[in-house]
Amino acid sequence: MKKTLILILITCTFGILKAENIVTAQYPDKITYNGTEYSLNSNPLEPYFDKNPENRPTMVSTALWRGYVGYFEIIENELYLTDMKIPVNYTDDDGNYKQKWGSIYRMYFPKQKKVKIDWFSGILILPHGKMVEYVHQGYASTYSKYWLLEIENGTFNEARKYDNKEFVKFKKRQFEVFEKTEEYKKLYTELKENDEYNDDEFIKSFISDFVINYTTKFLTE
Repeated sequence: MKKTLILILITCTFGILKAENIVTAQYPDKITYNGTEYSLNSNPLEPYFDKNPENRPTMVSTALWRGYVGYFEIIENELYLTDMKIPVNYTDDDGNYKQKWGSIYRMYFPKQKKVKIDWFSGILILPHGKMVEYVHQGYASTYSKYWLLEIENGTFNEARKYDNKEFVKFKKRQFEVFEKTEEYKKLYTELKENDEYNDDEFIKSFISDFVINYTTKFLTE
């Protein structure tokens, strides 16, 4: 199943890109967890648009390749979509160029106040706290703290909280387990076939960096 991170979508469309060529930093989706809104380094709506590409909003800027910002909430241990927004350009009364965010949610779900995202299984990444390093590429900037939420068919299973160093160590452990699986071998072969550089080390490093987006469950304690 295709993963939801925008970098993964670009990989599928254009082949693997060298790190310096990965796209502009993206507007993140948003999620409310335990009453607090966080940015998401994951895009739970993408499986829906993979199956319904004719419904995808038009790309409005290179900072929003997927065409929308989704708003989600964990409600009674279920993952729900509560809104979808796009940037709308307009001119004010003084002729100044402005931009605001307008909802397009009712275009997709006219009768539902919220929609359970039961098509999504994976680990949601919620970066927060202080920005440690800004990287103008996809969701590559790093933060001082992270929540990781394991979701299975729209049901919330487990949450883990890490600081930046713990998060790096977790990804390393997750990759070490994932690397031994048949799923990893299949993924590696697929990416190698699409890598114009035929760079084995880059492919392994790429999967290691984004292992959370290629694995749907916590593989280590």
